[in-house]
Parts: sequence; structure tokens; C-alpha cells
Amino acid sequence: MNDTNQNWAEKTIEAIEKKLYRVSRRSLEIIPYTTKDGRFDDMTKENICWWTNGFWGGIMWQLFSCSGKNIYKTLAIRNEEKLDANLLNPYGMDHDSGFKWLPTAVAHYKLDGNDKSFQRALLAAENLAGRFNVTGNYIRAWNDNNDGTNAGTAIIDCMMNLPLLYWASEVTLDPRFSQIAIRHADMAQKYFIRENGSAIHIGVFDPVTGEFIHSVGGQGYAKGSSWTRGQAWAIYGFALSAHYTGNKKYLETAKRVADYFIDQMNKRNDMGIPIDFSQPPDCKREDSSAAAIAACGLLELGKTDKKYKDAALQLLEFLCKNRLCLDEDKDYLLEKCADSFHSDKEQMTLIYGDYFLIEALLKLSGNDFPIFNP
Repeated sequence: MNDTNQNWAEKTIEAIEKKLYRVSRRSLEIIPYTTKDGRFDDMTKENICWWTNGFWGGIMWQLFSCSGKNIYKTLAIRNEEKLDANLLNPYGMDHDSGFKWLPTAVAHYKLDGNDKSFQRALLAAENLAGRFNVTGNYIRAWNDNNDGTNAGTAIIDCMMNLPLLYWASEVTLDPRFSQIAIRHADMAQKYFIRENGSAIHIGVFDPVTGEFIHSVGGQGYAKGSSWTRGQAWAIYGFALSAHYTGNKKYLETAKRVADYFIDQMNKRNDMGIPIDFSQPPDCKREDSSAAAIAACGLLELGKTDKKYKDAALQLLEFLCKNRLCLDEDKDYLLEKCADSFHSDKEQMTLIYGDYFLIEALLKLSGNDFPIFNP
């Protein structure tokens, strides 16, 4: 690692930690998703089963790991315990179990072998494995009202939930978890990644026969477009599957998506990542969370190929110079995030954007705590 880049990343993390120490002290009982007037909302009250509810805990574990301050450990454990209400709700358990319990229960277990954390994480992994459709080889996305509406739906995001299954196989010596993860990754590689390296968001299957029917634009601009957060999930997700399995075809897929992402990125006059690479030229809306997630994936690929590390550094330098808020009176870090292209909300702040920014900077400094990777 270049000393200049490492020092820059370390100084940026120091500034972020200084701010979040103050933010955490006024956020003792909440699980945030976004902000209103600069202050966090609280998904504990609004929706304890929301898919992003593990990222605040993940931020706390990352900060505890690099600073040793006990307030972060306390809040991380508090986040984990609050999610017990989700574990007990069958309608709230979904394909995003990795996003909820990898940054909370698995992280806690990795740090001190906590048995209750192990039980929580294994329950979440069992539930995720139970969503596997054996004829279509996909993990079903989303729930419905027991009417089968989403029985045939899979999404690219789920590539980032597979590490929960890989972890479960490692700690239980039971291969069925990783077998499901591999079959889902094989399916996503076949149906979700286009020839040019772009990714679809939603795939629809016949849940009885397993036949792939069609793709859906989902949170991107339109069917056939390139939703940037989906591209980022694919880069990082396939890189992680390659890491866990040693399968070079996943690494090749991650690089193909990364090459597409970098090519699209380099066509822009600035480094602001749009919500969708196919959105109209006059639309200037961005998704900084997609940039942060992509940076994490590119740094994973950059362990063996410098061009990906260089691209990650470009993204991070842009974000930290132009989109990072260090005002201690405002709770968020990243500005100009977006939940979807067609949302009625304008540019947002999003807790997972903040999480992946911190993870990427810690990766760059060599001090990250392994939450999604082993």
C-alpha cells in the first residue's frame, strides 16, 4: 500500500471517528436508516425488520476495532439484541439476513466467541438457506401475503448475503450452507450478468419449474439499464464468493462487472456515480452509496490487480473530498445517496453508504475488521 494513500485513509478515519463518537453518544437507543434535518431516524420504532438494520451495528464494530472505545461495543451489542424481535417474526425474515446479522451477531462472535451471537447468526443462516428454490437454484427475494407473489423472484443484492451461508458452513462443518450459496452464485452468474459486464437487478423465475422468465428494471432506470448499486453488489458479491470458494470463475465475473463499472465511471466528467449508468444525460442524481460499495469490491479485487485498487482510490478520494460531511451537528456521513431511481425522495443519506465508506477506508489503511469477508 502506498504510504501516502494509507496515511490519507488513516487521517480520514480519525476525522470520521471523532465525529461519530459524538453522534453515537446522542444515538444510544436507535437503529438508523436515514436522516431528517440532519438527525437519524429510528427503525427500532418504524420497522425492526428493515433490511439495513445491521449496518449501524457494523459501523460500531468497525469503530470499536480501530479505536477500542467501549461505547461502540455497547451500541453494537445493543443493535444485535434489538434484532431478536426480527428473528422471532417469520414475516420479517427475508433474503437480507446477511445484511442484518453479519455486521452484528457474526461480528460479535468473531470478536469474542459469544454463544448467544453464534445462535442468532446460525438461526439467520438456517432461515436464509430455507429460502432456496431447488428447481430454480435461487434464494427467493422478499416476502408476500402468502399468495406466492414473490415466490419466483431473485435479486442481485443477494450476492452480498451469501457470506452468511459460507460462514455457517465453516463454523458448523456442514456443507449444505455453502452448497446453497454456490448454486445461487452460479445462477446469478448465468442469468444476472450480461455480456458487457452490466447486471440486472431482478430476475423472475417460474417457482415450480425453475425456468427463467424475464428481468425487471427494479430500482434502476428501466429494464435493460444498469442500476449502479446493483453493479456494486455484483462486484463485491462475486469477489467474496471467489474468496470463500477459491473458484476462479467468480473472480472472473467480478472483474468483468468491475471493468464495466470502471469504463462507465471514466466516461463521466466527474467521479459522481449516477443512480443508473443508463439514466438520461440531463439527470444529475447520484448514488454515493453505490460508489462506496463499489470501492469495497474494487479493493477486494485490488489485492491482486493494481488497476482495481487505483479505481477504488479514485472513488474514495472523490467521496471524501466532495460528498463527506464531517459537521458534528449532523449525524450522517455521505451525501447524495439514493434508494432507487424512481423514488419520490430526492438525494438521501443512507446508513449503508456510511458503513461501506468506513469499511473501504479501513481496507485502504489496512485496519478493517472482517465482517463480510473471512
